[in-house]
Amino acid sequence: MTNDYLDSVKKQFEYYKMLGEKTFAQMPDDKLFWQYNQESNSIATIVKHLWGNMLSRWTDFLTADGEKEWRNRDAEFDNDIKTRQELLDKWNEGWTCSFNAINSLTTEDLQKAISIRSQAHTVMEAINRQLAHYPYHVGQIVFIGKMVCDKTWTSLSIPRNNSKSSTQTI
Repeated sequence: MTNDYLDSVKKQFEYYKMLGEKTFAQMPDDKLFWQYNQESNSIATIVKHLWGNMLSRWTDFLTADGEKEWRNRDAEFDNDIKTRQELLDKWNEGWTCSFNAINSLTTEDLQKAISIRSQAHTVMEAINRQLAHYPYHVGQIVFIGKMVCDKTWTSLSIPRNNSKSSTQTI
């Protein structure tokens, strides 16, 4: 295995980070905290959950269980972020922690065993787990953005009815 895998992972994470940021940029401040109903999450709540997950999973990535004792997952779903800046600070802190850990990895690390919630994973499996988790939630962020912005939404991929004329790849 070469470092192509790690390079690919970084590009994928960077892409999903960018989708989130392009969504935030289109949102009025107050709509970052909007919830469809009491059982749904706002964009801010999703960001808070991602932040908590990223810090827990990537701190001491190779040496400590990915579910840290200090993490309070349930509190991540309290809709208590109050400002765009607080949301962006958590977003950036989470991603910085993630990228710092990934950037420190070598090809030799990929087959090492680590644990998440006391379950064994190879480093590659743990990365793949996060590569499924983060896009799931970024997709939720984008979907909320599309709902809230409605006709003012600027597509983050190929706009509707432009498939034949677009040379963009997804």
